[in-house]
Formats: sequence, structure tokens, C-alpha cells
Amino acid sequence: MSNDRFIDQRKTAWQRLEELLKLLDRSSLRRLHRDEVRELGRIYRRTASDLAVARAESRDPRLINYLNSLVIRAHGRIYQADPQGGSRLKEFFVRDFPQTFRRTWRYTAVSFSVFMLFAVIAFVGTKADPEFSELVGVPPAFRELYIETRTHWWEDLNEANQVGASSILTHNIQVTIITFASGALFGVGTVFYLAFNGANIASVLALTYRAGFGNDLLTFMVGHGVIELSCIFIAGGAGLLIGSALLMPGDLSRADALKSRGKEAVRLMMGVAILLVVAGIIEGFISPAPIHPAIKYTVASVTGLALYSYLLLAGRGDDIGGKG
Repeated sequence: MSNDRFIDQRKTAWQRLEELLKLLDRSSLRRLHRDEVRELGRIYRRTASDLAVARAESRDPRLINYLNSLVIRAHGRIYQADPQGGSRLKEFFVRDFPQTFRRTWRYTAVSFSVFMLFAVIAFVGTKADPEFSELVGVPPAFRELYIETRTHWWEDLNEANQVGASSILTHNIQVTIITFASGALFGVGTVFYLAFNGANIASVLALTYRAGFGNDLLTFMVGHGVIELSCIFIAGGAGLLIGSALLMPGDLSRADALKSRGKEAVRLMMGVAILLVVAGIIEGFISPAPIHPAIKYTVASVTGLALYSYLLLAGRGDDIGGKG
């Protein structure tokens, strides 16, 4: 094959490789579309083969140098070390997590609705008849030991805040993981745990209000409650993402739908994991502290405003359309 013919047949691919490398100069490999990443790998391998052919058959040093430079650039961009962990973590929280939350907000909204619906039913039912609480998992012994004696059982956390915070965080992680993982049961498990937790929490709160010390429990809950409940709602939304992929894959196969929505669900749960740490710290150290209730309500307001400002606004300039 003549040198000119060789160049004519291959130059389109080389030019395309240059275009992709220019895109990478302005961005990163992770920001390219999946098809572009595949194209980059395919053209890179072809160009490396062309370089071998040129070295063996061509006497044109300019062509060899050009292809050698192109292959070196492509190799460096494809196989370069990943960004430092701190940078990737920053990118996740600055962009990936809040964008995923916004793309999947409908699932979180359904999660919130299920939780609140059963919470309202349980609160009203228990307020009218304390035995209603038994239907949502509150044992009669709890009423006898704590409600009828007006015991502030949550104040025990003051005795060992570090231990209390650790046990609280462990429990909260268990609740959110179960709520999320139950989505594998075609979403039914997630709906059940959302309904159960909403009803159980509301029923206990109703019992304390019947006994006359509901405001005390609410004051304890409010400081950490905004973040903690938000974690449950987001985890529930992640579980519903998994369930919807199994029940309603749309135009995709169930496997492809599960892969796509599963990635979104995992991103949500990674964000939830960090938020749970924050909620656990507040619940272990601030919520049980003998400080003025106004301070705890201020903590709730500030954390709520900060959390939802972050989820709704962070990374908004890089949004690339929504899906829900």
C-alpha cells in the first residue's frame, strides 16, 4: 500500500481521535459519554496498529512522529492515574449526589408520601385509642414501662454520649439499608418498611402526647430528625428505583434497567451514608443535651435549610436533563 493511500484511508480516524483528545483536555474521561469512551478505545487501538504498520512499511518520519505523538497522548489520557481520592470524593458531593437526587426526586417523593400517610394514620389512631399502637409494633410493655410512668427514656443518652451516638448510628444504618435492600422484593419490601417506620414513630409520639409529655419527645427528635428522616426517604427512593427496574423496565431489559437505575440507587445510598453520620452525631451529642429547646429547633432549621439547599442547588450548572 502506498503512503498516500494509507494516509487517505486512515486520516479520518486519526482526526476523530484528535477531537476526542481535545474534549479530554477540557474535561475528563469520566465526563465523556459512554459511546465516546468506547469510540476512544477503539480508535486508539486502531491508531496504535497504524503506528506499527507505519514504522514497518513507511519511510516518512513525519507520519511516524505524528502517529507516535497521537498514540502517546491517547495512552496517557486513557491510562493516566485516577484523580486523588479527595478530588473524586469532592466531585461526588459537589455534583454527583445532588444531581442524582434531583434526577430521581419522584421516587423520593413517593417514599416520603408512603411514610407520611401511615404516620398520620398511626398518629390519629393511637391518639384516639392507645391500643392501636400495638398494630404498628409498639408492645404493651412499652406503654406500661415508659408511657404510663411518663419516663423520658431517651435521656439515658446523656450518661454516655459516645456510646449512645455509636449505637444510634448503627441502628439508623440498619434501618436505611433494610429499607433500600428491600427494594429487591419488587419494591414491596421498601414500601412495607417505610409504612412500618412511619407508623411506629408516629404512634410512639402520639402515646407521649396522650400522656402529656409529647413536646419533650418532639424537642429531642427535632434536632436530628430532619436529616435522619430525609435519609430514610432517600433510601426508600433508592429502594423504589430497584423495585421499579424489576417491575417496570420500560424499553430496556430488566437486566439493563436494573443496571442503570441500580447505579443511581448506589449513588443515593453513598450520600445517605455520610448524612447518617451527621445525624448520628447530632442525635448523640445535641439532641439529649440539657439545653434550651430553642437551640434544638434552631439546629433543625439550619440543618434542614442547609441540606435541601445543597440537594436542590449544588451542581445545578452541570445538570444534563432529568429523569425520574
